[in-house]
Amino acid sequence: MTIKDTPEQWEIRGTRTPFTGAKTSMRTDEVVMPDGSVSSRDYQVHPGSVAVLALDEEDRVLVIRQYRHPVRQRLWEIPAGLLDVPGENPLHAARRELYEEAHVKAEDWRVLTDVYTTPGGCDEAVRIFLARDLSEAEGERFAAEHEETDMELDRVPVGDLVRGVLAGELHNNCLVVGVLALVAARQGEGLESLRPAQAPWPARPFAS
Repeated sequence: MTIKDTPEQWEIRGTRTPFTGAKTSMRTDEVVMPDGSVSSRDYQVHPGSVAVLALDEEDRVLVIRQYRHPVRQRLWEIPAGLLDVPGENPLHAARRELYEEAHVKAEDWRVLTDVYTTPGGCDEAVRIFLARDLSEAEGERFAAEHEETDMELDRVPVGDLVRGVLAGELHNNCLVVGVLALVAARQGEGLESLRPAQAPWPARPFAS
C-alpha cells in the first residue's frame, strides 16, 4: 500500500471571515460531516511560507535566533518567510529570505520537504529547501526591523541540532522538520535524490 495524502473537499454550507489582519485572516466554515450534520470549523488563512536549511562545507546549518511573541520564547530557527505575492515562485522567495536574514547566497538548491504546519487550525503550507554551496551575498545588507533588529546568526553542526531536537531544547517546526529530514535523506537514497528546486507544489501552485 502506498502511504500518500490525497486532496478532498467536503461540502461547505456557508463561510465568513470574522477577522482580517495584515498578512493572515480567520475564517469560519460550516462544513457538512459524514453523518450529514453541519459543524463550524475556525481556521487561520495563511499565504504560505518557505524555509531554508542552508548547509555549509563543514556540515553546519545556518541558524538564527529570534524572539517569537506568541510563544514568549527566543527560538533558534532556520531562515524563513512568507510568500508575499499569490502564486510567487517559492524558490525566488527562499533566495530572498536567505539573503535578507543571513546575507548569504547558495548555488545548489533542492526541495527537502513540504509540510502543513498546523492542519487542524491553519491552512499554512511550508516548503523547506536544502541550500548548499554557500557564499557571502553581494551588496548591502537588508535593513532589519521589528523582531529582526536583535536577531542572532550562527552556524551549528547538524549533530548538535539533532541532539537539541530530540532533547526537547529546539522547538521551531521548520528547524525540527528540516534537520530530521536532512538526516533521513542521507540515511536513505542520499541528498542527490531530493526533488529539484522547481518541483511542483500542489499546496501553493506557482509559475516557474
